[in-house]
Amino acid sequence: MRMEKPARPQLDRAAWTQAALDTLADEGVTGIRIEVLAKRLHVTKGSFYWHFKDRQDLLAGVLETWKDGRIRDIIKQTRPEPGKAEAQIFHVIDVYSASRNKKGILIELAMREWARRDAQAAATVEEVDAWRLRCARELFLAIGLPLHEASTRSMLLYAYVFGVSMMNCEKFDGDIARMKSDILNLIAIPAATPR
Repeated sequence: MRMEKPARPQLDRAAWTQAALDTLADEGVTGIRIEVLAKRLHVTKGSFYWHFKDRQDLLAGVLETWKDGRIRDIIKQTRPEPGKAEAQIFHVIDVYSASRNKKGILIELAMREWARRDAQAAATVEEVDAWRLRCARELFLAIGLPLHEASTRSMLLYAYVFGVSMMNCEKFDGDIARMKSDILNLIAIPAATPR
């Protein structure tokens, strides 16, 4: 009786891109190598070339996938119901400051490091940041703040969200819940009463 070889997994472009994103989180952009990804995915390099013309094509796919996911997420998180923009501001601050998605943070850091050395990555990161700030600003505008204050508060919101995601504040102050509540109030509550 002849033993049949197990079928090789069929991968699509998205699977390769996701493997590259996972590698980006762990090793940065220099770790994204076709041979290494093929080995991790248990396929041959031929599978890669079926979906991508070269490594640069894969990297462009990584940037596009990351950008689309981040923009979709921020639009979803900042879309308020009519008359509920203030509640949505609190929601955004709570969701993003409570999230401890280690892999997401590592990908964010790797993207920013990559952007320091690559024009295409820099343009992608700038586009994502612009969307994040614009969507947050729209929430502050919806509660009646003037443009300059809405812009300032959206920048403050993201400075806090990214800062807290990279820091371990528990050793600084034992009452993290109180600290987060105070910060939330500093960013959002004064905004509820237009000046």
